[in-house]
Amino acid sequence: MVHFVGAGCGAPDLITVRGAALLGAADAIIYAGSLVNPALLQYAKPECEVHNSAELTLEEIVAVMLRVEAAGGNTVRLHTGDPCLYGAIREQMDLLERAGVPYDVCPGVSSFCGAAAALRAEYTIPAYSQSVVITRMAGRTPVPERESIRAWAAHGATMVIFLSAGRTEALQQELLAGGYAADTPAAIVYKASWPEEKAVRCTVGTLRETAEQEGIHNHALITVGGFLGADYARSKLYDPAFSTAFRKGTES
Repeated sequence: MVHFVGAGCGAPDLITVRGAALLGAADAIIYAGSLVNPALLQYAKPECEVHNSAELTLEEIVAVMLRVEAAGGNTVRLHTGDPCLYGAIREQMDLLERAGVPYDVCPGVSSFCGAAAALRAEYTIPAYSQSVVITRMAGRTPVPERESIRAWAAHGATMVIFLSAGRTEALQQELLAGGYAADTPAAIVYKASWPEEKAVRCTVGTLRETAEQEGIHNHALITVGGFLGADYARSKLYDPAFSTAFRKGTES
């Protein structure tokens, strides 16, 4: 059996209880060494074989899985955050299906959740933000034109931008060209939940300058939107005037 496990956003104790148990029972662990906190390997049993997927190709990764499966063992494929976001798991699962190898997926805490926690922020607040766009800048891996930063920026929604901290000058230009005002609140969160976590607030217009001043060029998320501002509307859910299925409000 192969288990795709979300490692969480960094802190070893932010992995799920299920994920930790699967790590502890694994005969082999293949972890994303360029992103996953190696402290998570503390859950592995002493005899477990460990492979760093940063040094492997897709075919080599799956070859390990097939070898362990043939020997009657269990493999954990440990991905950063939640495997469904930029985890490249579809291609792995397809190869396992062709080989007739059973697998499942254990979700994890995404770094976009870790970033919000570091900022003490809520992405969805009444009147300012009810939608969150999770995306990335185009680079060596292309992005569909309809999903470009500029195209998404035109919506004015909250944006959480992955894999783009090394291109903040171009990112800033695209956000402005798409319609965000220069004074739109923004933030850069470096290694959310790790010991070296750093959360820096800025604006769209000062994004590049802030990244340079803080020396942040990778392992960071960039968030953009009014949810980071001081203004918001009170939630109706706990408004005394608002009736729900559980209590009667004062409104007529």
